[in-house]
Amino acid sequence: MKLPYINNTNPLYFQSFKIWKDVTREQWDDYKWQMKNTITTGEILQQVIPISEKEKESINSTLAKYKFAMTPYWASLIDPHNPECPFLLQAVPTPDELKVSTGEFEDPLAEEVDSPVPGLTHRYPDRVLILITTICSLYCRFCTRRRVILDKEGHLERGQMERILGYIGSHPEIRDVILSGGDAVVTGSILETWLKGLRRIPHVEIIRVASKIPCVMPMRITEELVSVLKKYTPIYFMTHFNHPYEITPEAKRACDLLVESGIPIMNQAVLLRKINSDVLIMKRLMQELLKIRVKPYYIYQCDLSEGISHFRTPVQKGIEIIEALRGHTSGLAVPEFVIDVPGGGGKVPVMPSYLISQSDKKVILRNYEGLIASYPQPEETNCDCSTAGEVAKETFQDHTGLTELFLKNNVSLEPHEVKDRTK
Repeated sequence: MKLPYINNTNPLYFQSFKIWKDVTREQWDDYKWQMKNTITTGEILQQVIPISEKEKESINSTLAKYKFAMTPYWASLIDPHNPECPFLLQAVPTPDELKVSTGEFEDPLAEEVDSPVPGLTHRYPDRVLILITTICSLYCRFCTRRRVILDKEGHLERGQMERILGYIGSHPEIRDVILSGGDAVVTGSILETWLKGLRRIPHVEIIRVASKIPCVMPMRITEELVSVLKKYTPIYFMTHFNHPYEITPEAKRACDLLVESGIPIMNQAVLLRKINSDVLIMKRLMQELLKIRVKPYYIYQCDLSEGISHFRTPVQKGIEIIEALRGHTSGLAVPEFVIDVPGGGGKVPVMPSYLISQSDKKVILRNYEGLIASYPQPEETNCDCSTAGEVAKETFQDHTGLTELFLKNNVSLEPHEVKDRTK
């Protein structure tokens, strides 16, 4: 979309910045040029947008603890006259990040607790997450994994890769693998090595590549990269747009390349105070995503990582946003609002309540307009399926969590803490 404060649809709009006045479009569209000219200090940013000496020093005061990197492309989209510009707030460090608030954790999702092999998290029964790198082309200031992403830099070593692939190969229940980081796409040829290794494991059905590249450096999505990804389908591309202003002509071209090569794209937005904590902003974001064939997947409540409390919103803000989407726009544009439960509990969906009451005869529901209606329960309640037994032979059966109560004879499900106390 065209931004209201700069004509970013002009192919040479970036030349209006003094620092890039001699840069050609060919250079600008070269991801290697973008990476070579990454902004990493207050001094460099000061050459792009007018920031004061105090603001420059505030940025630099955080660099001893956390990394800072921003592509020229992203920096060119900052509104210099808006101190709360979404591009500015998401990417430029502030001293607030050095404050640890009550309830914040170094590893709020306990990913390292569920890590049987370094670099791999196996929390859910049939899928795993692999952090193949700690490098990003832009470091989000609200990063959940800031303990490693904003602190260390590098890719997993070959020996770690072999251990992880060995673990996955020895666990036939794993059918879905997420390659993340950092940003999986910045690993270059290493990404194909991972894809090739995973495709040698027969029970791995789906591979997800997690990357913010279409949003922060869309010129990295090239014909060459897409031709590599196509060899290992089915692949789902999990990306991360947070504001409708991020959906530029360049971002659209990047997403077009992926989708037209048969690679579906899903978006995982994070609810961020002062950035997208508004019903109309989120509605516009979801609608714009669909226009470029990106499916809204999740809206995350901001996690409890150290130093990011200034980004968090009240939970009811997320519920309000879902309430304003459901029924008010296409169902395709309604993602799931989730909280990643602290301590490794996983994602919990949080939504408005549409079920008002129920009995064995009927349920009472409300719709998005407030209409209250009843839905009669059926007289026949046996839901057994004749093909269930045959299908079960080829399907991994998960008996953890509440399924244990449904599928077994257990009458209760006790947390580990309760079991430990009663031993």
